[in-house]
Formats: sequence, structure tokens, C-alpha cells
Amino acid sequence: MAVQNLRNAQHDHPWLTKAILALDASLRRRYSIVEYTDNPLCIFRMHVVRSSRELTLSDGTHLHRGERMVDLHFWNDQVPPSSQAGMTFSRASQMTRRTEISLQELAQYLKREPDLQDISIIRINFPAVTQRKGEQMARILARFGFEAIAESESPSLSELIRRFGENILISLVIMAYNAGAVGSDSLMRTRAPFYISRRKLESRFGRPILATVRPASGSERR
Repeated sequence: MAVQNLRNAQHDHPWLTKAILALDASLRRRYSIVEYTDNPLCIFRMHVVRSSRELTLSDGTHLHRGERMVDLHFWNDQVPPSSQAGMTFSRASQMTRRTEISLQELAQYLKREPDLQDISIIRINFPAVTQRKGEQMARILARFGFEAIAESESPSLSELIRRFGENILISLVIMAYNAGAVGSDSLMRTRAPFYISRRKLESRFGRPILATVRPASGSERR
């Protein structure tokens, strides 16, 4: 019911969509979530964070607590909209191609930026609505070299509250771009972290791509 009310508000009050997008842009600036390329096919933005845990990937890459890594966030206005039919073959093909391009652009960006040479691991902290969707995403991301590593500790109460607030924002932003993609269970998203080493990223996606747009520099737009 709450989701339906928000959908109605989106159509009845277009100012709400503008307010949601303005809030999202403000938070991106605050937390330095940036666009690392101008390629219109890229579906990710990036955010440099410090790891709250230690982990070792299957290729031996080790990350110590406190070391920096890259977090990838969906660039919502460049993600192909979903339809009422769900994940069609056409959309799946689009998402596969755009993910490949996004990772190629990321590999090139990391290579160009001298202040990111310490980055050894990239993460996608996917907000899964259900366990089934989380498992489906794990199979999809494995094709691109990502591996799932479960959280080593249960989240604290304050972290659960923070995530619930984040789920509200995620639902609002998705709704602003594609209201049909938000379900009644969207506020119950859990976190499914997936990791790829920089070594594997560069090995699989480090080749330059033919681009018709200018890549972002160190002064990337936000």
C-alpha cells in the first residue's frame, strides 16, 4: 500500500520526483559518488571507501581492514528500464553489454588515475529483495568475475536502521526513473556483497574500448 501511495504521488505531484532526484544528487556529492566516464552506456558510478573487514578473494588478493576499495553504485538514469514482462531477452542482452562496457571503462579509469593505484578490490553491494534474487544476481555477476563473500558479522541495530533508511531512498530513486520496477517488498532489501580483484578486472576488461564520447578525467562530473 505504501509503495502504491508513492507511485500515485509521483504522478499526482511531479515536484516529488524533482525533490527525490535533488536529494539523491546532494547525497552523491556529499559522499563523493562520482561518474568515472561520460559513456552513455555505463550503468555504474563509483565511490572510494575503506573496508570494514578483512577478506581474501579466490585469486589470492587480500584486503586488510581500513584499506581502500571501490564501491560500485547503479547509475539509475542510464540503466535500461524494466517492463511489466520482467527480464526479457532484449533487456538481458542490453544489461550484459552495458555491464561489460562499464567494467571496461572502470579498468581504464583506474589505470589513468595515479591516486587510485592502491585500489586492489572492487565491490558491488547489491541490495537484493529476496534470497532468490540474490542467488540469481550471484550467478550473473560470476560471469563477469565477481564472487560473493558473505558478511563475517551480523549487522548491528544501528546498521540495520541505516540500511532501512537506505532502502527507502533506493526505492524512491528507482521509482523516480521507473515506477514499475518497485515492488511491495522493496523496503525489505538485504545486502549481498560481490567482489572482484583489480587484477582480474584488468585481465578481463582492461583492453581499451572504442568510444565516441570523452571519458571523465580526475575532475569527473558528479
